[in-house]
Amino acid sequence: MKSLFLFLFILSIFSAASFTQTKHKNGQNISKKLFGKLNNGKEVYLYSLQNKLGAELKVTNFGATVVSLTMPDKNGNYKDIVLGYDNLKSYENGTSYFGAIVGRYANRISKGKIKINGKLYQLSVNEGENQLHGGKIGFNKMLWTAKTFVSKDGPSIELTLLSPDGDQGYPGKVTLNVTYTLTNNNELKISYEGTTDKTTVLNPSHHSYFNLTGNFSNTILDHQLKINANEFTPIDKEFIPTGKIESIVNTPLDFRKLTAIGAHINDNFEQLKFAHGYDFNWVLNNYNKKVREVADVYEPTTGRYMQVFTDQPGLQFYSGNFLNGTEIGKNGIHYNFRTGFCLEAQHYPDSPNEPQWPSVILKPGQIYRQTTIYKFSTK
Repeated sequence: MKSLFLFLFILSIFSAASFTQTKHKNGQNISKKLFGKLNNGKEVYLYSLQNKLGAELKVTNFGATVVSLTMPDKNGNYKDIVLGYDNLKSYENGTSYFGAIVGRYANRISKGKIKINGKLYQLSVNEGENQLHGGKIGFNKMLWTAKTFVSKDGPSIELTLLSPDGDQGYPGKVTLNVTYTLTNNNELKISYEGTTDKTTVLNPSHHSYFNLTGNFSNTILDHQLKINANEFTPIDKEFIPTGKIESIVNTPLDFRKLTAIGAHINDNFEQLKFAHGYDFNWVLNNYNKKVREVADVYEPTTGRYMQVFTDQPGLQFYSGNFLNGTEIGKNGIHYNFRTGFCLEAQHYPDSPNEPQWPSVILKPGQIYRQTTIYKFSTK
């Protein structure tokens, strides 16, 4: 009997240590629990944030990853609208960047080479001869430190990462802070701040795959999309920008008004064939380094409506063309072709090698800042 009491006592201590919950006024809640252990034995946690309207955001400090985001439909039914996994091991082994912060450099860098102040740096490559989303071990595969708090806008989690000098070939020790806030207006607000001790490049982005139906067996082809852009950066067969900026007028890339994603995705258009669908950077209108509305998505069956705001010059729209059923996600669902879409606020891909484009250089004493907001409502 004494052994049983001792076991229960130890179990209660472990449970208290692995799960904490803080309640705040107006129904705002923050909780933390153990998500699992990495292969190196380090513990990873899952944080849940609930706003006063009942929406919930779950984030893990592995990869600063959004694991789930529940938002209501037009009938008030809450469902998770972002693809992901049920367990840490899948995030550790996965290759699709579900919900993660990607960096140091989001998107692609040709041949993994950059030149800064006349010096050539060879970065790690992980997509043929090119680098994608920061290289072999990007920010999405790193363990961040986390702290939670309630801001004036709603429950928040600040995640911090120290990327050492030489990380994946990049110069400079970079410290990046990313704060997710689930606002009481049903917005997912993402704020970034970064510093370096040597001149480097920095271009992080958020990589959630959305499906506003809340059913990840559905494709996203009936979602209606609008992007406030007249131009895009065309790519070659390796997804590397050609260096040109071209008009989207009279092409299948024209989303200047709400248009079903599937309306022209299979058109006989060379760029669509290169990308196997949509996977391009749109050159956003009215870039002045201030936050403005850049995109809208409407899902007719649920009435869910998403608006995207950012201070960035570019937006990568990806239509889930490489989801092929091999990724097993939440509740055992196989993520099939085009069952999620990404809208990644960013600087243009391969900008370090295109000096005529907005600069991604970060120098000592400067602070990198980005604000991107995904706002949810119903129509």
